[in-house]
Amino acid sequence: MPASSISLRRRKIDAFATANARQAAIMLWNYHDAEKAGPSAPATVTVTGLPKAVSRLRLSHYRIDDSHSNAYTLWKAMGSPQNPSAAQIAELKSKDGLQLLESPRWIDARDGAVTIGTEMPHHSISLLQIDW
Repeated sequence: MPASSISLRRRKIDAFATANARQAAIMLWNYHDAEKAGPSAPATVTVTGLPKAVSRLRLSHYRIDDSHSNAYTLWKAMGSPQNPSAAQIAELKSKDGLQLLESPRWIDARDGAVTIGTEMPHHSISLLQIDW
């Protein structure tokens, strides 16, 4: 993808990105040193430099937060069992791996650019994968 760029409008959100001729991936995180709960923050990502012929892209949005891809939070909610039951282990394994925040969806690009907005919970990570 020649001369591509990715910009982020944010408040306490950090990011990095990578791209090739058919895909871009953006990692966002809302990290805080303190473990206490806090507010979510909006984030808007703009990807530019897409091929002009591309008008539709597939967005897959993965998330790690208190309720996605997080067996630790579930384990704590179970009371932190040192010897979990077979049912508890099965439930913990259901959080194994990276979970989609939503089903993959099609988004429209205009003039070689696409803008994606999301709400980043306190202590969360998102992976936005865009394919064309």
